[in-house]
Amino acid sequence: MIIKTRQFDINAHLKTDEDIREFLRETANSGVASDFIHALNTAARAKGMSKIAARAGVSRASLYKSLADDGNPRFDTIAKIVKLLGCKIVIS
Repeated sequence: MIIKTRQFDINAHLKTDEDIREFLRETANSGVASDFIHALNTAARAKGMSKIAARAGVSRASLYKSLADDGNPRFDTIAKIVKLLGCKIVIS
């Protein structure tokens, strides 16, 4: 018997702002910066990359490049994306 599988896509599970907040919170708690950048990319795609890019004042292509696995976004870009996703950066 052949079992068919599909690749898991977290975007299908990020339906609400609370889903996104929890996803980003868990990823941030891992302490790995590249994981958090990847999570921001995923959350922005779930919300609509074009919409997030327009509200951040950058092009869609530029945002994709910044949040790519080999990207190196500036802190102000990260802070804008976090805010546009309905979250805030907290140090405790």
